[in-house]
This record gives sequence, C-alpha cells and structure tokens, in this order.
Amino acid sequence: MLLGIVILAVYFLSQRILITWRPTQTEVPGNHTVPVLEIGKSGQEKIWICPMHPEIMQDHPGSCPICGMDLVPSSGASMHDHGVHVDTASIQKLGVRLATIQKTQLSQEIRTYGSVTVSGDSLFNVHAKVDGWIRKLYINSVGQQVQKGQIIYEIYSPDLIAQQKDYLRYMVRRDQTLKTIGDISPLTENPYVMDLLQELSRERTKFLYKDIGIESVHQIESSKQPIEVVKMLAGQAGVVTQINAREGSFVTPADILFTLADVTRVWVDIALYPDQASRVREGDAVTIRSQSGQEFQARINFINPIAENNKISARVTLKNQDRGLRPGSFVDVIIHAEPHEALVLPRSSVIHSGSGNWVILSRGNGHFLPVNIETGVESGDWVEVVEGLLEGSEVAVNGQFLLDAAASLHDAAQRMQESHTHQ
Repeated sequence: MLLGIVILAVYFLSQRILITWRPTQTEVPGNHTVPVLEIGKSGQEKIWICPMHPEIMQDHPGSCPICGMDLVPSSGASMHDHGVHVDTASIQKLGVRLATIQKTQLSQEIRTYGSVTVSGDSLFNVHAKVDGWIRKLYINSVGQQVQKGQIIYEIYSPDLIAQQKDYLRYMVRRDQTLKTIGDISPLTENPYVMDLLQELSRERTKFLYKDIGIESVHQIESSKQPIEVVKMLAGQAGVVTQINAREGSFVTPADILFTLADVTRVWVDIALYPDQASRVREGDAVTIRSQSGQEFQARINFINPIAENNKISARVTLKNQDRGLRPGSFVDVIIHAEPHEALVLPRSSVIHSGSGNWVILSRGNGHFLPVNIETGVESGDWVEVVEGLLEGSEVAVNGQFLLDAAASLHDAAQRMQESHTHQ
C-alpha cells in the first residue's frame, strides 16, 4: 500500500500536476451557494448530504436548495465525501474528457443467434397437369435456380396426345367453315366467324394452362401433327427446395414434382431461452449481422407460443435482394427489448468498486466530485443512470483513476502527518 502511494506521488510530482483539495462552492438554481466541505485530518466530521443531489453537502442539518428534500447524515467519511480541484493546465495534461448526462431511448440488448430459412409463404409446388410418364428432367439438384418459362421436364401423356388431336380436328373444321362463309359474305362482318375465333383462343389457352409453351402450340398448328413428348415449362421462378420426380416415373395431377421457393424474401428464426422470451415482444427492433459482416435492421413479427427443446423461436422477415442471406445459414442477432426513455452516460465513465458504482462528477472550473450512482440497463456503450445524477450533469469519461488516486494520496498524506504529530 505504501509503495503504491509513493509511486503515485512520484507520478504527480514528475508531471507537475497541481491537484489541490480545498473547500469549494457549487452554484445551484435560485442563486444558492452550497459549500462542499473538505474532510479534516481526523476524517470524523459529520456531513449532511442530499439523497438526490450528492454534490450538495454541509456540516449541519438542512434542506436541499435544488429539490427541497431534507439532508441526511453521510454514512461515514471517506475520500468520496469531498471534492478535488484540478487546474486547467493539469486537466489538459491528464487529457480528461467530459460527457453530459442525457435522456434518450434505451433498450435491453439480448444477444442470441438465428437461422435463415425460406419464407413459408413463398413456397410453390409444381404439379403434373396430366397423367403420363416423365421422359426427361431438367431439374437435377436442390438449390438449382429456375426461371419462369424455363423447360423443367418432358412428359409422354396419351391423354395430352388425344387433346392435341381433338384440337387439330377443331382447327380443320374451323378452316372449312371459314372458307365456306368467306365465299358468301365478308368474314369481318359475320358474327359466326368471330365466335369461331374466340373458341379457337379458348382451346389454345387450355394448352397453356397445362404448362405447354406457346412455341409448342405454334408447332402443333403449323405441323398439323401432335407432339408425342411435350416440354413443360416453369410457371414461376424460384430456387428448388425439393425434388420428388424421377425420369421414367408415372405421374398424375395429384403428384408434387418439385417445390420452388422465392428467396428474395427470407425468414430469420431467432432462438430464445424462456428468460429471454419473457422480455421480448412483437415489434421489438432487431439488428442482424450476417457471416460476411453485413448488418440489417428489422422488427419481430411473430413469436411462437410453443416451445421446442426448452427454446422459443421468434421470427423476422427480411427482403433478400442483393443481401446474400442463404437459407440454412446462421446469423448473429441483437434484440433491442423493453425500450424506454432513460438517463444515460458512457460506459467508460463508471468506476466499479466493492462499495458500488462511482463516477467523477464535474462541477465546473476544475472542481470534481466522486459520486455514488445506481445503474440500470447496459446497452452498447451506454449505461442507464437510475439514481445519483441529474440530466445535464457532466462526468469524466477518462482519467477518473488519476483523480481517484489523487484523493487516496491526499488522505494517506494526511494520515501520515497526523501520525507524526501524535508521536
């Protein structure tokens, strides 16, 4: 202990830092001036302080000039019962920086993880529209990207061949009818001709509904022959998530051949333990950090009421254009729960000790006072002040330990002087 005091004394003397202890005065609203007492050599003076404004001190009972509360006796004299004065040059040498206590929106940070999954409402099942045998597949692996209108399989279907033949017979009757009517009157003025053209359009649309492309329909019309093995097209773009069909297998309209997913929108399922879930609400803000370091902001839109393996899942929906979030991957998640308005100060300004949490309060003109505070929620670089400071107060965010060491050095010197006096 003595060695530490000597080291601190050498440091302050080498830097020529003028730190003095003296009775100081604090200006408070209403032009009141309240003395801040210096602890004497015996260290046993009785001090009364304000419970809400610890910078208000006096050596006799009274009331606080700020809030009017009765002053209460201090629990005991210590280095935290009085202030320290540092001249301007020394403050610059110490590099002491101040921060203002401010009121802001603060939330409890809950750190967990989430898994990226395919959005359930973006899944699309591809069914066979006719009975038949699959001759060739153009989709071979899960994860394959499929574009709308792309050929995805070829099928041999006797039913589809029969429909093509019926369509061709209809085209022959239509052409004969149009030729006969055209010899009698102009086609554009005949309502029967218009009905025939509309009927042809409806028959052609039936093929398109079966995922047969317009090119195949034109081939049937131009060749006047049915296509035995028909190429089927994708009705929607997406990424393949499931393959149920195999080449050579017989399929019906009830069979699901493939499942596609639109990955331009994804879900992030967030894992929560019961104690975390109790603090999370729908609408809470969430920060998501991908494996590549990208950060996305979202809000929780669903909390699963059913637990699984003692975990509860919450969900956010994200647009995934150009974000590179891959379904099946994991992401880091920070949930900003229980948002509320609070007084905050920088985390670096708080001194944690066995007797509580302390800050070095600046009272202006180089006067500093160690103040005991009660802290609440910690979020990022900020700490909530529950009790001990008012909005607008300034505290030191660095150099606190030098100021605190100066107080200890002063008290040690006083004790040594008192010891020599008694000898």
